[in-house]
Amino acid sequence: MSRTLPVSDRHSWHQAYAWLLLGFICYALPWSVFAASDAGSVLRIQGSNTIGAKLGPALVQGLFEQQGLRNIRIEPAAAENEQRVLAEDKNGRPVSIAVAAHGSGTGFVALQDGSAELAASSRPIKDGEADSLAKLGDMRSRAAEQIIAIDGLAIILHPGNPLAALTTAQLAAIFAGEISTWEQLGGRGGPITLYARDDKSGTYDTFKELVLTANGKSLAAGAKRFESSSQLSDSVSQDPSAIGFIGLPYIRQSKAVAIAAGESQPMLPSTTLIATEDYPLSRRLFLYTSPTAENAWAKSLLEFAHSPAGQAIVEQNGFIAQTVQAVKVSGSPSMPASYQKLTNEAQRLSVNFRFQENSATLDNKAQRDIARVLDYLKSQDKLHSKVVLVGFGDPKNDPSRSALLSKLRAMEVRRELSRGGVIFRDITGLGAQLPVAANSGDEGRSKNRRVEVWVY
Repeated sequence: MSRTLPVSDRHSWHQAYAWLLLGFICYALPWSVFAASDAGSVLRIQGSNTIGAKLGPALVQGLFEQQGLRNIRIEPAAAENEQRVLAEDKNGRPVSIAVAAHGSGTGFVALQDGSAELAASSRPIKDGEADSLAKLGDMRSRAAEQIIAIDGLAIILHPGNPLAALTTAQLAAIFAGEISTWEQLGGRGGPITLYARDDKSGTYDTFKELVLTANGKSLAAGAKRFESSSQLSDSVSQDPSAIGFIGLPYIRQSKAVAIAAGESQPMLPSTTLIATEDYPLSRRLFLYTSPTAENAWAKSLLEFAHSPAGQAIVEQNGFIAQTVQAVKVSGSPSMPASYQKLTNEAQRLSVNFRFQENSATLDNKAQRDIARVLDYLKSQDKLHSKVVLVGFGDPKNDPSRSALLSKLRAMEVRRELSRGGVIFRDITGLGAQLPVAANSGDEGRSKNRRVEVWVY
């Protein structure tokens, strides 16, 4: 004979069962799911369209694959320029990472108000942003600032255009409409037709920042705008009056022109010159996080982005990976004799070591590049008497001081690589010779303060 519980007892029993069930769920699921449960995602990334449009979701997808998740897919979110990368773990539980691409500045705001754990940025953090995030820690520290890729643009012309080189100042004037004919550049062909990517494009963001804004200009209203990189490039290749800008994978049938900044030599866009950041239209792509962040998914994504698998995804998405390679460099009579000797006998590694502003301390990228270079030297059996370091700097009133400072920078790199067992063939400083950027501004001078690595 069964007995029915009184109403009060039945209520207590159901309440106890509910608490027991909730406790079981909390025990069974990973804490990271609850850490971001207010947004429905285990990780939230906010910031640069250049990163967030394709590269960010692709890196998340790669991380999910590495973690063994299944049913991985990228879907648009409710708002424009927002996506979710979705997957399921081995027990069928959903995992979601949100990527919002509304501009670099929005990422730092999101870190401050707690609506994101990672800020994607196509520029270094500004002083005001770092100050506003000081409660999180030092946002310029190695733990907070992560360089995940290098970006670069090609300036393209019709293949029949004889123009060989332009300066960044000329380029800005052209796209602002101030230089409107090829004759003003010493060429022929009449009016110049401008081809540009649309406002939503990360390629346009890069060009705007590195060329137009840097020279106080705005894009001319008459420029032809394209959503498709391929369409833009193909249109330029068919228009003798055309000039356009594009990512390296989209040069196609067009002609790339060499670019110079300040007193630098004109440089054609190449993977190596963008990887070393010598090419004027190159820039770093960043992910920022709190240096004391505890989000496990954020840490895993950053680690994956730096790994060979992550850098392969960087390359697949049209950006420049930070993989170290040895390349042959062509010499020229304008080079110092010792440097010409290197070009004849050795190869240059596709990495430059650069320094923190007003400091002899290696910057965050350089600190990671130490490990990358050591891995390369070990794999190629070049640890003993095969390596030459060449330091460079910006001009000083006393040229000997510039030469000394450039050698001291090379010695700083020597100190770090020596810890990995490298015995050097030579270490030298060439001062302000062979600049790669204009010395008229802080950014250019900083870019010229560098150390190259050559191997025999």
